[in-house]
Amino acid sequence: MHFEVGIFYSTKRASPAAYALVHSDDPVTDIRPFRLLANHLRREKENVVARWMKIVSGDTDVEKSDTLSRMQLADHLPAVFEEICAALEHQDLDVAQVAVEGDAREHGQWRWRQGYRLDELVRELDLFRQVLTDAVEAYAATDDQFKVSDQGRARYVVDEVISYVTLGSIREVLRERDNKIDEYTGQLERANDELRRSKRRIDKLYEMRLQVTRRVTHDLRNFLNIFSNALQLAEKVPSKMLTALALANRQVSDMKLLTDEMVDYAGVLSSRDLGTLETFELRELYNDLVAAIQPAVEEKGLKFNTAFEPLLSVTTSNRLKIKQIALNLLGNAAKYTATGEVGLFMTIVGKHHFRIRVTDTGIGIAEEDKDRVFEEFERAAGDDFPGTGLGLAIVRELVESLGGEIGFRSQEGSGCVFEVMLPLVVENES
Repeated sequence: MHFEVGIFYSTKRASPAAYALVHSDDPVTDIRPFRLLANHLRREKENVVARWMKIVSGDTDVEKSDTLSRMQLADHLPAVFEEICAALEHQDLDVAQVAVEGDAREHGQWRWRQGYRLDELVRELDLFRQVLTDAVEAYAATDDQFKVSDQGRARYVVDEVISYVTLGSIREVLRERDNKIDEYTGQLERANDELRRSKRRIDKLYEMRLQVTRRVTHDLRNFLNIFSNALQLAEKVPSKMLTALALANRQVSDMKLLTDEMVDYAGVLSSRDLGTLETFELRELYNDLVAAIQPAVEEKGLKFNTAFEPLLSVTTSNRLKIKQIALNLLGNAAKYTATGEVGLFMTIVGKHHFRIRVTDTGIGIAEEDKDRVFEEFERAAGDDFPGTGLGLAIVRELVESLGGEIGFRSQEGSGCVFEVMLPLVVENES
């Protein structure tokens, strides 16, 4: 018999006539000799199984057997032995095939888990067949009533049942192997996906570094050029000294702003730790935010809309990070709004989150700029407003470090609405 895995398993086959006898719907003329044989084999069961285990343990083609205990080695073969006795007793291979199916599957599963190769599995079952055949021949030698034809038919039954077990075990081993291959394939695919994501992150970081270098170099050059022009103006035209100093001071202020924000951003990127977690009243944080931004809003003659949901109570989080998030958004709202209003709203979201909403009626964000709002050094407002383009990038990193989400909606010329959703309780995974 040839299995699809490339392993050949052959036995001495009985004649087609013997096959007809054990598969025919007509009963065998006399099954008493086979009942006597089955009962004899049952009495010799322990001796037969012990002899098989001794042969298998000494067989160099079944290396894995040396690592198993006697119970592990025997496995389901005593149950298979009983099914063979039943098949001999009743002379019905169709029933035997169904009966032995479960034992064959479990035997294949256990041998797979024990590390058997397919050739070892087939070899040990073939040795079991040989031991059983020897037991049948030994019985025939002691019973004159057991005919040669009976002996041939008995060997055929043994061969067939062992073939069922072998085929069923191999199929189960192949199924287990395919499952393991699928599992490994899935792991490899997930690992490859992670590698691709890591590569994209590395590429993005590399591009960010180039972008930072280009931007800082550009700003430093502009600073030095304008500062140099201011010094030349003061030297050549002493009457313009105050104008030159004012120009130089503005350049120094702009460079300080750039340096401060780059230091903040570098700090956020280098450590996304949660920092100090504390439990505090959100109402107190809200009052601090209102007090901090209100002067800037009123100085520009803007209306300041505020609201705090009474259901909000305490949160366990990093207070300084939340404050920095809100102040950055409120500062942008005030900076980019010439007329109209700015808003700050805190609301509860479900049982486990709260939302900070900052609104304005400022210049808004053009459609083509929306995809790059949170990118480094991107300034949708152009050069009409001071800034480095790092504020929203810092906000995004802070929000994500707290396990939150940030989004916005805007229409050019109609203002912006930024919403930050944060967990009420931030879990420290460390």
